Amino acid sequence: MAALTGAAPARPDLWHEALTHGSMGEARDYQRLEFLGDRVLGLAIAEWLHEQSEAAEGKLSQRLNVLVSRETCADVARKLGVAGHIRLGKQARGDGAGQSDNVLGDVMEALIGALFLERGFDAARSFVRKAWEPAMAGGAGQRKHPKAALQEWAAGNRRKPPVYTLLERSGPDHAAVFTVQVEVAGVGSEQATGSSKQEAERGAAAAFMARYG
Repeated sequence: MAALTGAAPARPDLWHEALTHGSMGEARDYQRLEFLGDRVLGLAIAEWLHEQSEAAEGKLSQRLNVLVSRETCADVARKLGVAGHIRLGKQARGDGAGQSDNVLGDVMEALIGALFLERGFDAARSFVRKAWEPAMAGGAGQRKHPKAALQEWAAGNRRKPPVYTLLERSGPDHAAVFTVQVEVAGVGSEQATGSSKQEAERGAAAAFMARYG
């Protein structure tokens, strides 16, 4: 992946592993590298936020959580054209796993893990700062998380806390779709879908605030 390393990879096995989905049935897939890359990404973003901002810990954490989220990682992966390089089994490819936020986000983190192992933290940091610049410059995470905003709205209006209910889970594990409803008693409810339960909850909270907030 010359786009990440800036040169031909010195350890092709790492990149092969980082791009291999479990549906291939091979001895190693991207999961271990994803575990590592998640931590490398978190440190790189946390250092960047600390360097750029004098905000309090709570605000820094709010932005960090958004910038390292699966959705942001998947968005970066799409912009880099990662989907076309993921090694998927026939069934997983047919199910659309290559466009799933879950898979794209995980592979993006695995690639960062591979870059860290091959070239070290400085190279990984440099890549993250380049690839995440649009999200950072666009202020991703500066707004309050929709679920936190809804929680505060309910408390401020003397309502019971919002209740989230999983209505449906469909699709295979690697391309699952979740439908969640959020309700505030005496006010109303809204629904949303997402590639994870958390994404669906966030969407439902945002929809509720757009309608009632």
